[in-house]
Amino acid sequence: MFSVKNNTFTATDLLAGARMVHYNLSTPELIENAVKNCEGYLSDKGAFCVYTGKYTGRSPKDRFIVDTPAVHDKISWSNNKPCTVETFSRLYNKIKAFCKNHRLYVSDNFVGADKAHQLQVKCINEFASQHLFLKNLFITPETVPQTPADFTLVCCPSVTANPKEDGVNSEAFIIINFDEKIVLIGGSRYCGEMKKSIFSVMNYILPQKGILSMHCSANVGTDGKTAIFFGLSGTGKTTLSADPNRKLIGDDEHGWSENGIFNIEGGCYAKCIRLHPENEPQIFGAIRYGTILENVVLAPVTRTPDYDDSKYTENTRAAYPLDYIPNALQPSIAGHPNAIIFLTADAFGVLPPISRLDSKQAMYHFLSGYTSKVAGTERGITEPQATFSIGFGEPFLPLSPLRYARLLEEKIKKHNTKVYLVNTGWTGGPFGVGSRMKLKFTRAMVTAALNGTLDNVKWQKDPLFQLEIPMECPDVPSDILAPMNTWKDKDAYKKQAQKLISLFHKNVQRFHGEIDDDIINAGPKLD
Repeated sequence: MFSVKNNTFTATDLLAGARMVHYNLSTPELIENAVKNCEGYLSDKGAFCVYTGKYTGRSPKDRFIVDTPAVHDKISWSNNKPCTVETFSRLYNKIKAFCKNHRLYVSDNFVGADKAHQLQVKCINEFASQHLFLKNLFITPETVPQTPADFTLVCCPSVTANPKEDGVNSEAFIIINFDEKIVLIGGSRYCGEMKKSIFSVMNYILPQKGILSMHCSANVGTDGKTAIFFGLSGTGKTTLSADPNRKLIGDDEHGWSENGIFNIEGGCYAKCIRLHPENEPQIFGAIRYGTILENVVLAPVTRTPDYDDSKYTENTRAAYPLDYIPNALQPSIAGHPNAIIFLTADAFGVLPPISRLDSKQAMYHFLSGYTSKVAGTERGITEPQATFSIGFGEPFLPLSPLRYARLLEEKIKKHNTKVYLVNTGWTGGPFGVGSRMKLKFTRAMVTAALNGTLDNVKWQKDPLFQLEIPMECPDVPSDILAPMNTWKDKDAYKKQAQKLISLFHKNVQRFHGEIDDDIINAGPKLD
């Protein structure tokens, strides 16, 4: 049931009683404040390392959208949790009470490199280090904007909810109110909640203007040809887009308008577990003064990061400005994509390392958004588990998933964009038996797809997954291109493949009656 609001929710209201408000501090000033406030530690290279406590990743069960008459029929409630105006009001008032007599950090930033589709965001933070994160990830204006902000983002981790009284699930809360144009975050110090909340806001606004918002990375070659990389966390989205031979447009969030693609952010938020300078030199080099490191273990005396240590979490992160990547494109705007890469880390070990998709298969795999979790990453997981996330970013899609899928189909057809499915996961067997696909082979296959080399080779059809597989690729052993060839036990391969195929079929049934049968039939073949 909808409720009538009886409160005013504004940044001015929140800041009115603050003990001290720091506006638009520079990077050195924010680091000095963070050190003074004992928010973390400086690494040997000058990066500021913070520890986020209990929450070392996003908390989907604590994320809500305020259900009001204006948005009720627009929001896809199957993958978004509603909360009442009363719940929002109670938590807003808790934050307002906290803001009195506390130090706050405030700035006006932008998201969206294309100025025609920018969103001005007023950022209010309890911690200087979190404000530096936003300075790195959003777009800092050259001069202070004189216009009112389009949206306000408020993050006060020290403010916690009472689940029973406040109508939420835990002490943490992430609430988007589209009517009041404000995001409230409390209880969690994980910085990713801030950036993904504003990404969700853009995912609400842009498609209603005919612009496809995408959870993808992007780069462009010297020939001007653009590529985008869709993928869930851990599939290689950031790693593969950080190519020294191509200019980086962005590593995570983009829009596709009538003019081409544009980065929604102004920085990168890279996973850095097991980071090595040989495999990911650009990311490694970006971790320096001004970068925020999350939950990375530092040596107690030398303050040298140990990227192999997962003591706090596997989800260690580095947040840095886009220009910390030497070949980043500025401004981060490019033409319509010539190629789209769907990335999956298949722990079942049965998907080909690269395959090409027709338009119907592209729709099928976009709606599937498949990757897999592996044994040991979460308590209770003893064998690979399939994960399906529409658009490779379902938690961040407020509108109907089909709206994003149809926009993608429309743009692929209009711009004749090629689509590939790339498996960065296992080969020669499932997780625990086979081995992870070598990064150098994946890079070689992606390069061949983007430079047109794969246009000139022979292809064969995989009878189970109905995918076209190249029979050869430069700098890649031909015997790994067809996954069954890498398994010693062919019957075991077929049994494992059918297990995954049945999961694909079960997942796609949720769209039965909403999409054409030829899209459903474009998927893997179930015996």
